[in-house]
Amino acid sequence: MKGPLEGKLYHGAALYPELWDADVLAEDIALMKQAGINVVRMGEFIWSRLEPEENRIDVRFLADIIQTLHENGIDTIMCTPTATPPIWLSHGHPERLFVNEKGETLGHGSRQHACTNNAYFRGRSAIIIERLAQELGGLPGLIGWQLDNEFKAHVAECMCAACLQLWHSWLEQRYGTIEQLNEAWGTHIWSEYYNRFDQIPQPGATPFLHHASLQTMYRLFSMEKLAEFAEEQIAVIRRHSALPITHNNSIAFHVDIERLFRQLDFGAYDTYASSANWPAYLINCDLWRNVKRGKPFWVMETSASYSGSLESYATPHPAGYVRVEAVAAYALGAGGFCYWPWRQQRAGSEQPHGSVVSAWGKKTIGYANVVQVEQARRELEEILLATSPMQAQLAMTYSDRAKAYLRTEPLRKLNHRGLVTDFYARLVALGIHRDLITEGSELGGYKLLLTPFVPFLSPDYLDRAIAFVREGGIWIVGPLTGGRTEHHTWHTDAALGKLEKLAGVETTFVYPIDGTDAIGQAFGLHAPLGMWSSVFEPLGGNDIAGASASDSDHRATAIGCVHSGLTPGAAFITERRIGQGKLVMLGSMPQGDDGDTLLRRMLLHYADEAGVTLRFEATEGTIVAPRQGDGYVIWVIINMDGAGGHVTLPQEGIDALSGAAVPAGPLTVGRYEYRVVRF
Repeated sequence: MKGPLEGKLYHGAALYPELWDADVLAEDIALMKQAGINVVRMGEFIWSRLEPEENRIDVRFLADIIQTLHENGIDTIMCTPTATPPIWLSHGHPERLFVNEKGETLGHGSRQHACTNNAYFRGRSAIIIERLAQELGGLPGLIGWQLDNEFKAHVAECMCAACLQLWHSWLEQRYGTIEQLNEAWGTHIWSEYYNRFDQIPQPGATPFLHHASLQTMYRLFSMEKLAEFAEEQIAVIRRHSALPITHNNSIAFHVDIERLFRQLDFGAYDTYASSANWPAYLINCDLWRNVKRGKPFWVMETSASYSGSLESYATPHPAGYVRVEAVAAYALGAGGFCYWPWRQQRAGSEQPHGSVVSAWGKKTIGYANVVQVEQARRELEEILLATSPMQAQLAMTYSDRAKAYLRTEPLRKLNHRGLVTDFYARLVALGIHRDLITEGSELGGYKLLLTPFVPFLSPDYLDRAIAFVREGGIWIVGPLTGGRTEHHTWHTDAALGKLEKLAGVETTFVYPIDGTDAIGQAFGLHAPLGMWSSVFEPLGGNDIAGASASDSDHRATAIGCVHSGLTPGAAFITERRIGQGKLVMLGSMPQGDDGDTLLRRMLLHYADEAGVTLRFEATEGTIVAPRQGDGYVIWVIINMDGAGGHVTLPQEGIDALSGAAVPAGPLTVGRYEYRVVRF
């Protein structure tokens, strides 16, 4: 028996019935049916309508709306309304409000103004969620739940008094004794030694920078407590509803996606990446497909045309682009593709935001895009429901914990999301099918693993990665990986700790290589080197942990060396065979066009060596999403950059849409066109 989110591809939009009367709702439903909308999401900002005064709660009108939508063939995802607590919760109660790093209490009037760790806020949240789950949970047409909306989109770590107490308890639970914390953090630096846990401050305003351990641990604490808040909501809903639950998130927000989604049922995200930055759109598909592996993810929000607020607006998407956004999402594993909002906000701070229908009820420039998406959905639905996304043979690790480390230590304005997206774009350009995975993901089925920009590697991750290598995988580590402990301090046994010993190298220097005229040479190419870097000396077999004098497999080899600059002759790329596989160290980041060429050469070299065959010969800007059927494979070929292109088919196939034979060799796709070929 299929679950409530299976059996169709969903095409939806965000609806705000609290803002409009019944006549407008009827008009919207009629237009939705014309456009092919089969699901709406609603309720994330509706708390004041449901509970205008404390304890005066009425959710019956939502039941009526869900029934009306259902009668018109439109399903509903119901949100919990905790993103916008009403004025009665905020007014006169600053202790319930969010406090930023400057010590400023943020007032009522936008969203996310309450501290999600405040006990009163959590208690009232549980009450309103329980009423929603009790009265709506069994209604026909309700197919799922969304917690809140965009956790930590506008705020980061709260510094209120309630968070301070929880922080002290969290530290005591983590470290056990104050002596162990002092030792782990190295608190004798600048007389930051603590005698009791309740003396440890939050990382608020100070004359200079806070201690790295304090900052990073507070970020991890905040992420953990937010996940606990989500789990409280999940528990309340599940007392009354068996429907699947998600949260609408983004890699831009201050959360730990892996931890947050531990008890959620399917992945969902929003993105407003521009058409010019289409790899920043695709990276979400390749990540969220793996957040809850084996279950379709949802694009819960994107724009039908352009995004905007009172302060800014984006360039509208070119004609045809939204259609291929949707096709790419569905082909890469999405079960739903939704717009924000359906009807333009007539009031508030996002009035300029693009929509499907205007505030005065007319079709916008985005409406034609929605119609195109619906045509593609109908054309592809049967094909995609009969197949599933193929697991890639190459995986790259995405880490929100690494994001926290690099927020503490951004050096020259580095951030994990930007670094990973830039690295990811090279894989897309090379035509290599790829999975983005979280730190705790299983590694079975992969042949090549990339771990760039992860300052701390946990013992568990190291053990699993080395097991992957021993079984025949190739693991490329770095740059900026492994140089910090779990407490955000330097290793003291070796620059990269245990990783260095496993790699069979000695890190001779760690330094900012930018501006030192360092040139790296590898794979017959050369390029300037940049970024905070490690350079190495390969060790002989007798010097490597676990190696025997006769075991030549344990010797490390320099693959790329530094020429000129401060460390000529040092290695910046090394490799060492371990078991049946290989550990490759990338200690410095090649720069500029020459650097991009060198990195691509390196990735192709190790993809070849690892036996990565799930890759495609395609012009840049055109991608392939491979899917597995029962005894057959399909390629969904999509031009994403609007320039058109071609893909080389390795054998004759069948056009899955027309049934015509498609010969082997180059297949041309036009501007924002898609093709589906069955082999």
